[in-house]
Amino acid sequence: MYENMKQVNINLENCYGITKLKKDFDFLNGNVYAIYSPNGTMKTSFANTFKDISKVLLTTDRVFRRPNVRDIKKENNVDLSPEEIFVIEPYNEYFVSSRISTLLVNKRLKNDYENIYIKIDEAKEKLFKKISKMSGLKSSLEEEISISFTGEEGNFFDVLETIKPYVADLSEPVYSQVSYKEIFNEKVLNFLNMENVKENISSYITKYNELIESSTYFKKGVFNHNNASAVSKNLKDNGFFEAEHFISLHGQSEDQRVNNKEEFDRIIEQEKNIILNNTELLASFENIDKILTKNEELRSFREFLTNNTGIILELLEIEELKKKIWLSYFKTHKDLYINLITEYEEAKENLKNIIAQAKLEITRWRKVVDIFNKRFFVPFKLEIANQEDVILKQVAPFISFVFKDFISETPIEQAELVTILSTGEKHALYILNVIFEFEGRIETGQETLFIVDDIADSFDYKNKYAIIEYLKEISNINIFNQIILTHNFDFFRTIQSRLNLSRDTKVLMVEKTLSGVNLVKAEYFNPFNYWMDHLNEDKKFIASIAFSRNIINYIVGEDDQDYLKLTSLLHIKSDTDSITKIDVESIYKKFFPKQSNLNLLKPNDKIIDLIFSLAEVCLLDPEGINLENKIILSIAIRLKAEKFMLSKLTDKNYANKNQTREFFDRYNVEFGNTELEKVKILERVNLITPENIHLNSFMYEPILDISDVHLKELYNDVKVMQ
Repeated sequence: MYENMKQVNINLENCYGITKLKKDFDFLNGNVYAIYSPNGTMKTSFANTFKDISKVLLTTDRVFRRPNVRDIKKENNVDLSPEEIFVIEPYNEYFVSSRISTLLVNKRLKNDYENIYIKIDEAKEKLFKKISKMSGLKSSLEEEISISFTGEEGNFFDVLETIKPYVADLSEPVYSQVSYKEIFNEKVLNFLNMENVKENISSYITKYNELIESSTYFKKGVFNHNNASAVSKNLKDNGFFEAEHFISLHGQSEDQRVNNKEEFDRIIEQEKNIILNNTELLASFENIDKILTKNEELRSFREFLTNNTGIILELLEIEELKKKIWLSYFKTHKDLYINLITEYEEAKENLKNIIAQAKLEITRWRKVVDIFNKRFFVPFKLEIANQEDVILKQVAPFISFVFKDFISETPIEQAELVTILSTGEKHALYILNVIFEFEGRIETGQETLFIVDDIADSFDYKNKYAIIEYLKEISNINIFNQIILTHNFDFFRTIQSRLNLSRDTKVLMVEKTLSGVNLVKAEYFNPFNYWMDHLNEDKKFIASIAFSRNIINYIVGEDDQDYLKLTSLLHIKSDTDSITKIDVESIYKKFFPKQSNLNLLKPNDKIIDLIFSLAEVCLLDPEGINLENKIILSIAIRLKAEKFMLSKLTDKNYANKNQTREFFDRYNVEFGNTELEKVKILERVNLITPENIHLNSFMYEPILDISDVHLKELYNDVKVMQ
């Protein structure tokens, strides 16, 4: 039994966008880590570094070309091998798992099938060795024979059984000396399809038939020189002349009777030459030959036709000629042909039973089909069209897709399917191959570290949860470890909950500093409850203002005095500068009973001063999630912007609704043509800050997903405006 990796130790420097990262992942107490990484911090660089190892590529610092370190080891200081790493990208339309075939293996059935085919293949090889020389074909004999008789590939043994009586009845392999390749190639077939060529061949055949009709010994459709050759051979083989019998040919007197093979052959050959050397027939052949002579590419066919003029009679029925040639080959090597048929027919019933079992076989592939069809909400279901061939013959699996709506369903090719799917549905198709990869590695027992890079991006909630549930199942496979990366906090929080990951050890978030990247314990799973328990900390005290204001609005409405007082801390009002910490403390105690014992330090400090001083602290904090910082910076930006605009505006009346927007519209009217740079900054204030202030406990995740770098830049721009 395989065991999962116990530890993965990472030491990276200048690997893509990661300047420095050191982290030991301990998988002894749980084989899944989840990492929340805001955009631009490290997620893609981390995944690309592991992907390089899996593909045996070097990792670089693409921008600055600094020397890098890529030291990733498991326990006992052993390097991870490429096979032990698999990176699941957010989306890769070209990814097709190479492990699909491994999911369709049934060794017992496959061995039974191969053992039966040992004798069949030996007999087939002996026959094909002879036929290959006759036909000029070195490969694809099975396919060519099947197509010649049925128009389709894959019917070889059915064809052999069907033509068995025809081979037996064939008295003479007339076309055994004809090279199949000489006629049935693209250049010759194109030539034979030319209209003037068809006309000349038709003229030749018409004249030939006229000559046959006037022949002393031959008769059209009944007895020609080919039939005569067959008769001669049969008479000799059966001792006809040795038994002193004789032949009396049409038009001969009694003293001209034939009593030996040589005389019979001489008479037939003489009659044949009279026909084939007829002046008009030769003229018809010359017309065909002239066209051939003009085409250098058909030189070989011209030479063949010159030496085998009898074949011209068959060229208008080209598909029938194919069959006659193959029948002649089989007749020539009748013993080998019969031996192959016998071996196949003796094994046929056993083969039939094995193939039937293979079609019904419940392999791990079926599990993938069930996972996908039952869990993912897409307008198609998938099937495998050749399961028995994959199991028994090791051919590539062919996955078919059935597109369905409320009325009907229809099969559709994957290339066409992709053109009609939405982005999320295309991503689901990619997930199908990811599941194949997971299940294939289970089948082969491949110990693996999966780097899961935002696998649920662009999915609706139904399919997002389907992915999460599958990752949860995979977490129970002891040969698998996972590091799940995401820049979507909602997905991150759901992963933590559904996979029951320890918040103390298994869920991390990225903190970006000047010296590199740190992975620290994740926070903000329920930030408002946490803040309410830590209101004695100034950042959490101020960050709670916006949320508390929303709660009061829900409870008593916008006309409540406490609601208006907190509004004066989010917009510049007449009382903004006078509101103190104890004023806000009393509101918290009133609406949140568990805060009844709250007792803040420096209760008489002005809130607006505290907001601006905390904003300066936020500027120095490292880049990270920093939810409190984002709220504080947003409040500070808005207050600074409104103070600035109010100091410049002629109309200094406060607004009842959307005050920042109202101030901006007034400012734009007065100064839009002269203060262009300041107008642009104030536009950014209106664009960025509202969602960071008017937040609630159900939709704070988007704020976490954006970087605080833009807020820091905007605050610096606003505070220097005069």
